[in-house]
Amino acid sequence: MTLIRNLPTTRTDTPAATREPVVLSAESVEAIGRELDAIRDRVVAGLGTADRDYILGVVRTQRRLELAGRALMFVGFLPPAWIAGTAALSVSKILDNMEIGHNVMHGQYDWMRDDMLHSSSFEWDNVCPSDQWRHSHNYMHHTYTNILDMDRDIGYGILRMEYEQPWNPLRLGNPLYAFALMMLFEWGVMLHDLEYENVLKGKRKWSDVKGLVAGWWHKVRRQVTKDYIVHPALTGPLFPLTFAGNLTANLVRNVWAFSVIFCGHFPSGAQVFTQEETAEETRGEWYVRQMLGSANISGGPLMHLATGNLSHQIEHHLFPDLPAHRYPEIAEEVRDICERYGLPYTTGPLWKQVASVWVKMFRLALPLPPTEDDAPAMIIERHRETAAA
Repeated sequence: MTLIRNLPTTRTDTPAATREPVVLSAESVEAIGRELDAIRDRVVAGLGTADRDYILGVVRTQRRLELAGRALMFVGFLPPAWIAGTAALSVSKILDNMEIGHNVMHGQYDWMRDDMLHSSSFEWDNVCPSDQWRHSHNYMHHTYTNILDMDRDIGYGILRMEYEQPWNPLRLGNPLYAFALMMLFEWGVMLHDLEYENVLKGKRKWSDVKGLVAGWWHKVRRQVTKDYIVHPALTGPLFPLTFAGNLTANLVRNVWAFSVIFCGHFPSGAQVFTQEETAEETRGEWYVRQMLGSANISGGPLMHLATGNLSHQIEHHLFPDLPAHRYPEIAEEVRDICERYGLPYTTGPLWKQVASVWVKMFRLALPLPPTEDDAPAMIIERHRETAAA
């Protein structure tokens, strides 16, 4: 039996300098896995009409908001109408990307056998082609969650988000890079699969990326034409106002999506891992990694809807293909498991999680050592023979 590295926690009942590390035995890890498997099996067995009605209701709401926003732009010369139209379009885009697009493309509704809501055929209101997103997110991120040099969501290739990432003078621009990524988030998501740093290093050739570029061109042309040419042109002399409204709606969606996603992965308490630590994981070890590497956002039903239920990031990483609106009903069970086994269940209000992420980005721009909050507080035991099996 061997130990892997110490893992930080968000437990604050004892001062960081004096608290004793929590030891999670290999037997406990596998027991956690069995309990979580049982939760998943129960939810899958209960999927049916209520879940179908829920997602179809969200789709109807999103379409009505988009239609209302487009209609209000025809009287956009009236400031209240322009503001209301832009707000409606912003919420429409947020719903399309978060509660519909993200979750549908995870395969959460494939069991419905509805082409409109099937992961293989759905296309979202975003410049990133859905097939490229499914690879960079569903496969790369959710398979290698928070594993250094494997999960490219750790900094998106341009940010230093963990102390384990080496510092150099270019890191001084960390907050500026983050602000630019936030404002242009859909474009950053589109470029994610390029792995530009590997292109610059010569590790990827043109033959490796030309298919990506062809997909970008097709999708970008479609999105830009829709938002910045066709719909503004339909409003005639109000073209500039409609253009500005569509641009604003896209910016609002970008800022919101960036904030929600970064709050789920990088606030104080979320953990990263090395490839050696996660080699030949058991099912239970994979589950534990998801819980230690994720963080939730507390709030009510509207918050959960607006985030696509990524406010339950812990539950999402445990069960990425379960309908996300089911996460609130299983959250208490997951939290209970964490409390019984001494695992952290990192959560907090949106403002607190956002502040934590930005403080971290500013701090990691500098060559500073970890703080007391980053001190090890958990040890996970592994049976090598079990892991190998």
